[in-house]
Amino acid sequence: MNRRRTPRSASAEDLLSTLQHLTARARQEVQLHQARVELAQALQRDMLPATLPSFPGLRTAARYAPARDGLDIGGDWYDGFLLPDGALGLAIGDVQGHDVEAAAFMGQIRIAMRAIASSTSDPGEVMGRTNDLIMSMNSTLFATCSFLRLDPRSRELRSARAGHVASVWATADGHSGVTADAGGLPLGIEPHQHYPVARRDLDVTGSFVLLTDGVIEGPSLTIDDGLDRIRRLVSSHATADAEDLADQVLKAAALTGHEDDAAVLVLRHDAAAGSG
Repeated sequence: MNRRRTPRSASAEDLLSTLQHLTARARQEVQLHQARVELAQALQRDMLPATLPSFPGLRTAARYAPARDGLDIGGDWYDGFLLPDGALGLAIGDVQGHDVEAAAFMGQIRIAMRAIASSTSDPGEVMGRTNDLIMSMNSTLFATCSFLRLDPRSRELRSARAGHVASVWATADGHSGVTADAGGLPLGIEPHQHYPVARRDLDVTGSFVLLTDGVIEGPSLTIDDGLDRIRRLVSSHATADAEDLADQVLKAAALTGHEDDAAVLVLRHDAAAGSG
């Protein structure tokens, strides 16, 4: 009898040992994944600017929200910085992928764009040279991006777009719209690309809002419908404080049901001195 029961006892012990091994392995994998998420979150947090520049009559605000499940970190970014000639540089973008590599790639683009923007006043050239630098890194990632250069004295805003979603604007006199500027390929796809430059004057009180697709696109919402919804929101808050408007736009992003991260960059401008 004992000889017939021994194999069953040994089999139970083997099964228990196997379960313990699998549990320990699963725990290690969860811990490793959590460590990667925490690292990506730290990279994202440290690479986004702590403050944004502003001028009399020109105020900026930005918001970032990670994906709903908390795992897709590192794709979206924004930036705002002063240029040597006193102009304001603004950028927003979205890196393909959402992990530690995407967060690091985002940091590389942000640093490269800042450096290049300090040596040329042409947003199209900034975008083209950034693209060529990214191509030289032989990365498998790519990114969409918009770069804007604002002269705070003349209120001239010039911009270039690399495969990124359009921006939204609204003015206190009741006008609003979605930018229809021509753009080029995303950064990191092909070298030696040309990026057209769009020009507009911010001489009327209002707001100009840059965003990523996580703000406007969801399972039941197309990009066009999402852009129109944000346009109507910005139009109804065209003269709101920049911080308040950024909050409102990000709150609207949560209604898309998106699973992507989201970034918003608001430029609030008063009427230019001397304009009627």
